[in-house]
Amino acid sequence: MSKNRTHVIGKSGWRRTLGAAVVSAIYFFPVYYILMTAFKTRPDALAMPIKFLFTPTMDNFYSVFVRADIQGGGGTDSGFSHYFFNSLFIGGTSVTLALIMGTAAAYGFSRFPLRGNDTYLFIILTTRMLPPIIAIIPIFVLFRVFGLSGSYTGIIALYTAFNLPFSIWMAKSFFDDLDRDIEDAARMDGSSEWRVFRKICLPQVYGGLAATFVFAVILTWNEFLFALMLTGTETRTVPVAIARTIGGQVGVDWGLMSAIETLFIIPVVLVTFVLQNQLLRGVTFGTIRK
Repeated sequence: MSKNRTHVIGKSGWRRTLGAAVVSAIYFFPVYYILMTAFKTRPDALAMPIKFLFTPTMDNFYSVFVRADIQGGGGTDSGFSHYFFNSLFIGGTSVTLALIMGTAAAYGFSRFPLRGNDTYLFIILTTRMLPPIIAIIPIFVLFRVFGLSGSYTGIIALYTAFNLPFSIWMAKSFFDDLDRDIEDAARMDGSSEWRVFRKICLPQVYGGLAATFVFAVILTWNEFLFALMLTGTETRTVPVAIARTIGGQVGVDWGLMSAIETLFIIPVVLVTFVLQNQLLRGVTFGTIRK
């Protein structure tokens, strides 16, 4: 009977594994198609039916950074390296600032609740309830009045403000799940509140903060509307640059666009890969009780 049960469980496990593999393949196929198209020539990218066997080329990746000069026969800088830097700098700076301020604010809301604490938290959350398209007009006017249009300061401040509610709510939930007995013991031993926060609370929520950081990075990295309306030539990010490659007299260059998208997803994949262990801990934080 034990042998039969093991056989049934093993067979069931293989079915679940096969089902998970099929679902994963379906979800990954669009990404695979982008990666495949990035190495195709223009005729291969437009071929119907789709070509899965072709001679790969790196010309699309070269064209990302070098714009062909038809008259001179050479090439000029396309500016995409600068756009990649802008996305990295703006996204990394705004998310880091939001995480630092959000963590401090979340600790305050969790450990020193005010009268009407839930109301304040709800008001903070309401800033993320409205779709960005509704807020774009007043924000655009404010940027024009204060001279922030096309500046790093303006777009970083805006992304920080939009990531702050998410950071506060996420971090507060992690602080609320901590056992406070150790904190109380440390306070009785004479530890300052700053030391309790830095030495006891913060190390326990690193996984949660890593998960918050990854989600905030993804949201900021892919943001298009504010980047389109509020950045200039010097502060333009990759999503806006991708949109500007669409069109023209010869139509969409799908190989070039796929190459840009391939390079665009690399930083997010690397961040997620580096923080994957912390990310798993953060997502499951507080769900398992000892």
